[in-house]
Amino acid sequence: MTTALITGASSGLGAEYARQLAARGVHLVLVARGESALRALADELETKHRIAAEVLPADLLDPADLATVVARLSDDARPVATLINNAGYGLPLEFERNDIEDEVRHLRLHDEVAMRLMHAALQGMLARGEGRIMNVASVAAFIPRSTYSAAKRWLVVFSTWANDRYAPRGVTVTAVCPGYTHTKFHERLGLPPGEEGVPSWMWLTARTVVAQSLRDAVRGRAVSIPSVRYRLLARLARILPARITARIGERGR
Repeated sequence: MTTALITGASSGLGAEYARQLAARGVHLVLVARGESALRALADELETKHRIAAEVLPADLLDPADLATVVARLSDDARPVATLINNAGYGLPLEFERNDIEDEVRHLRLHDEVAMRLMHAALQGMLARGEGRIMNVASVAAFIPRSTYSAAKRWLVVFSTWANDRYAPRGVTVTAVCPGYTHTKFHERLGLPPGEEGVPSWMWLTARTVVAQSLRDAVRGRAVSIPSVRYRLLARLARILPARITARIGERGR
């Protein structure tokens, strides 16, 4: 039985990745700031699927906590076969009004933290000749949307390069690019459910996003865009003028 380490595992896509992997018999290392939520999830999955779920409370923007997670990924005695970089959050689109330190923390979590965890995981994965890394980005990576798009675009570009570089050595890297997905992401931005200004047909479920992205990762795809409608939107965004795609990106949060 293999082990997967998931960041941002206490809710949303992270918790759904944990549930679907546990159902496949995968052991888990659950990482997030909320220890009580992690322990409740770990107890649920251990009881239901008879797997081992390790709880690793950590604020990934705290250097000491981040070092703890890096050390766990580097532990050859307890190898991690799959790393899922899922931790993240959004900020208001008004960059000029946002606190610059909030913007810096936002960039660090999405890109620097993910980069450090990938670097740590790759050492053992490449030595063993197998492994899987999944970076939860966003379809916003293809649509101008303040610093959120910029941060997610980095994940897509790096994952595309890394997959080509390391797949021949047994390690695949996949950027997961969902569209609007029903989680608590938007509520954390202060938007009650139903007030995001996004048509109902554009919403995806966490279960669908996770299931499709896991299939794409198994197939070794560098980029996974769950749902046909968002794959079409990403293609269309490549040919539309930036001023139009930027207006599309202003919908919702």
